[in-house]
Amino acid sequence: MSSPRIQRILITNDDGIDAPGLEVLEAIARELADEVWVVAPEQDQSGISHALSIHHPLRVKARGERRFSVSGTPADCVAIGLRELMENPPQLLLSGVNKGANLGVETMFSGTVGAAMAGLLLGVPSIALSQFFTRRDAVKWGTARALAPDVIRTVIGMQWAADGCLNINFPDVEPEHAKPLQITRQGIGRMDGLNVTKRTDMREQGYYWLNIDRHERPDFDDSETWVVTHGGVSVTPLRFERTDLDVMDRLKRDLQG
Repeated sequence: MSSPRIQRILITNDDGIDAPGLEVLEAIARELADEVWVVAPEQDQSGISHALSIHHPLRVKARGERRFSVSGTPADCVAIGLRELMENPPQLLLSGVNKGANLGVETMFSGTVGAAMAGLLLGVPSIALSQFFTRRDAVKWGTARALAPDVIRTVIGMQWAADGCLNINFPDVEPEHAKPLQITRQGIGRMDGLNVTKRTDMREQGYYWLNIDRHERPDFDDSETWVVTHGGVSVTPLRFERTDLDVMDRLKRDLQG
């Protein structure tokens, strides 16, 4: 699919400056834009959502031309990139490619999605990209690499940038076997898969690990979870407004008696 090249793109992630998904995203961005800026966390910031570091200073290191690492969160990277490092604003912000899908409730905790939300807040059209996998040691990065350029070209011509960001997930199949792009709703999520594991260190002091299990559960066939787990590419529009209008109306009726 042909479309005009983008003048300038800012990319970031939550897996860190040296993550393989960022290398994939940089290749995607260079296929789309004349100028690519990379501003990414110095270390893995998965699960940090759109947190900002307001209680400690941030350090920025140049890692090459238009390439920087930041000792902070993905949202910090977006803020520093847009407000300090870039003289001219980008036409698009891309966040990812995340190692693992960001579906349903996971989007609330995702630093990948959080960075896209930060870009939206700062007035830049923003897209989060994630690569679903079923085996951690066999992530199909080539699927996102092959499919993302045309997916992005398709969606940037649509009306969405003023109201929200896009959350794109690629399936765990080879690119030639991926089903067509679908516009989806957010998947259903729950937190009963949050596990706390206690361990003891060599000094007999306790410490804890948290992890989240993905639970298979029935979902609507137009949800991102259903589409991605059935081999399709999902594009879900997300926004800051999270008011449950049905519950709000019910509460109003209850209040009025």
